[in-house]
Amino acid sequence: MNRGATAVACVRALAEQSRPLDGVVVADNVSTDDTIAQLESLKHLPFVLTVHRMQANLGNAGGVEEAMTVAFSKGADVVWILDDDSWPRANALEHLLKPEWRQDVVRHAMQVDPETGLLTWPLPVESARGKWTLAWSLDDLPKQDQFRTRASWTGALIPKHIYEAVGPVNGELFIRGEDEEYPWRIEQAGFHFEAIRGAIMDHPGPRNIIHWQMFGRSLFLERGLADQKLYYKVRNMVWLKRLQTGSWESVLIAGAYFGGIVIVDGPGRVPLLWRAIHDGWRGQLGPMQK
Repeated sequence: MNRGATAVACVRALAEQSRPLDGVVVADNVSTDDTIAQLESLKHLPFVLTVHRMQANLGNAGGVEEAMTVAFSKGADVVWILDDDSWPRANALEHLLKPEWRQDVVRHAMQVDPETGLLTWPLPVESARGKWTLAWSLDDLPKQDQFRTRASWTGALIPKHIYEAVGPVNGELFIRGEDEEYPWRIEQAGFHFEAIRGAIMDHPGPRNIIHWQMFGRSLFLERGLADQKLYYKVRNMVWLKRLQTGSWESVLIAGAYFGGIVIVDGPGRVPLLWRAIHDGWRGQLGPMQK
């Protein structure tokens, strides 16, 4: 939405792939500037570019839900999930498709913050001993070319077989939720994730991330997060944890987020946090109501 230059840069990065794509679908969340005009003015692309005009701003989750529907309706065998500011390096797709293709595995690229050189988000990886650890940089990753991971979203290749088994993305999450909820559903359906070391994409990461360990889980907080992003982050987390583990553990996680954010950002965020927890507990999803 209103990010024409960023979206154009992403499309151009896709046009430079050593293994050309067959099509690109851009979901436009009701831009009010010249974003659509910039995209539709691109010429001589090595793929068919479809600019899908959303009827309402449904956030990233709603945009991806509709874009995937459009892509599969056009005959795609697999879709590559990207944000407009995630720009794959020229051989990323080639590396993702180089191992023998499997319809029952979600492969994904490595997301690297171009400013820090670290992974955009810490990545859970399976070690040689079968234990799960968090990788913060490319140097922390296993040495083999492909390895098991968990909960990848941006940069993931979703085969049609998995999409048909799992169903569409839950667009009601709006933002800050589909990246956890959909991978969880993929794992619940019996599929797994694997990273391809040679597939790299540049994607800016958060600048004020705080990592705590609570109740045996990793808790990631972003200092000074904008109100809307904080609302969706907490609301969707409460809703998802209640769905996954039941009421008691979701209460603990909600309390941990509530206390952590108040400590980090101050008591002024209490009303917003309370509203987000209340809406998540009741399952009131969709765009944040004014």
